[in-house]
Amino acid sequence: MPFSAAREVPGLIVKFGDYPLHHGGVGAIRSLGRLGVPMYAITEDRYTPAAASRYLERAFVWRTTGTEDPDRLVEGLLRIGRRIGRPAVLIPTDEEAAVLIAEHQGELADHFLFPPVDPVLPRRLASKQGLHELCAEHGIPSPSAAFPRSYDDVVDFAEKARFPVVAKNREAFVRRERPAVNGTTRITTRAGLLAMARDWGEHPGVILQEYLPREQAEDWIVHAYFDRDSVPLALFTGVKVRSWPPHAGMTAHAYVVDNPELADLAARFIKQIGFTGIIDLDLRFDRRDGQYKLLDFNPRVGAQFRLFESESGVDVVRAMHLDLTGRTVPEGEQRAGHRYIVENIDLPALLAYRRSGYTTPHAPARASGTELAWLAGDDPLPFLTMLARFVRPGTKHLYQLWRSNRRGGRTRSGGQSA
Repeated sequence: MPFSAAREVPGLIVKFGDYPLHHGGVGAIRSLGRLGVPMYAITEDRYTPAAASRYLERAFVWRTTGTEDPDRLVEGLLRIGRRIGRPAVLIPTDEEAAVLIAEHQGELADHFLFPPVDPVLPRRLASKQGLHELCAEHGIPSPSAAFPRSYDDVVDFAEKARFPVVAKNREAFVRRERPAVNGTTRITTRAGLLAMARDWGEHPGVILQEYLPREQAEDWIVHAYFDRDSVPLALFTGVKVRSWPPHAGMTAHAYVVDNPELADLAARFIKQIGFTGIIDLDLRFDRRDGQYKLLDFNPRVGAQFRLFESESGVDVVRAMHLDLTGRTVPEGEQRAGHRYIVENIDLPALLAYRRSGYTTPHAPARASGTELAWLAGDDPLPFLTMLARFVRPGTKHLYQLWRSNRRGGRTRSGGQSA
């Protein structure tokens, strides 16, 4: 590997919310840990896959929901920083963590290293409405959308809308405290929308979005790290083959595919808005008009980031650590044809996609290499821990989602990528 990391500067995985089976955090621990960087993580308990990694120096058990007062979360982070005893690079794995870090940079700066982002930008990007407005402002294609402020607004929308439509929770933090929908939800009829809207209260926290037909679309992802001048020090593109829940959830199977047009679009948008740090973008290529439409902007490390690594051995987490510790990030082309599989969700996703009509013509016929989310020969315990925690409740949950997907009905999960 043509570079060395600053081993005296540890990394800390930051997450707010109860989701112990998170392969993105495990991937970040392994990525920097293999370079000799001491790794720490916030975990729900001592028996999560992340806590089991051989590359983890210490797990800080802190069960959060993402609905806590921000001052309490900041104080908790500062407590952890004092226990680590030296500045650590913060690696957020959810929107709530990314927003909190950005909005409290002054308080956290003595104990942690992080990209100096505009404090208001991550919250706006994580907001479905904020992202839609930024796309319109900068000429980035995105699905048409409405942002109802009352039940009457939903009724007015339903009178004119072309169904199906997609409903998503509008804001970070609020999605944990008062979720309007259980993730991305496709709504097929006016009656179904109005019935669901009755439960949204006086101020619906949703975005109602144009549905991009899966049989006329292809899902793409962009992962990158941008320095303080919004210059990409690592930028990767890939195509999503399957996700779980189908077409709306976490990536289950994806390939690295070179896409200069998409890379240019992402780099231009980031330069225009002045973002700094790691990004994880979901876009849908609409074959009807030939446009890449931005669906989601995650201002943090994506769960599937280990799909992408340059020929120089750089992924987005390594690029951030190198940059924040004053080291040069070596250049290198991405490993085209490489694939990524999330073992515990790809099989049910495969079964669901056989009936969906969705195809990925840009996916390579054969992978040049495979990265598994959980299983690693040099770090087997996270995989075994995942199995122990996943099999019983996970199988039940996946079966329920699969049955729901088969039944269809007025509303169903499976809209467009989240």
